[in-house]
Amino acid sequence: MQRAFVFPAGMAILAVLTACVMPGREAEVPTGAQDFAEHCVACHGVSGKGDGEAAAGLAKKPADLTQLSAKNGGVFPGTRVMAQIWGYTGRDEGRVMPEFKDLLDSGTVLFDGGDGIETPTPLRLVQLAEYVKGLQGK
Repeated sequence: MQRAFVFPAGMAILAVLTACVMPGREAEVPTGAQDFAEHCVACHGVSGKGDGEAAAGLAKKPADLTQLSAKNGGVFPGTRVMAQIWGYTGRDEGRVMPEFKDLLDSGTVLFDGGDGIETPTPLRLVQLAEYVKGLQGK
């Protein structure tokens, strides 16, 4: 099910102007690295170690994203990482990380989380999890 995205007035004008300048061209989807830089670096830091500029002001230290595989028997917990980013794990009193489901709700791709079942999953969510996977052990 697709959700309607409500643009702020200025964004709506920009979207119309962009469509006029580049008719027939779809908006480019940010890469996982771009989404990480824009939405994750402030808390998790450039390296993903949980040392971003905003980390000091948080009630709970952000996770060290470089150690997720090490803490999971050497296997990257991709489905769990995507659930955390998406906000699927639910809100609990200790959760500081915002939910990104509305932001990352874009076109879907078939994704196998390791169980052999390909499931339609938002492209940007998969890309972001793959970027975090690349941070392991660094």
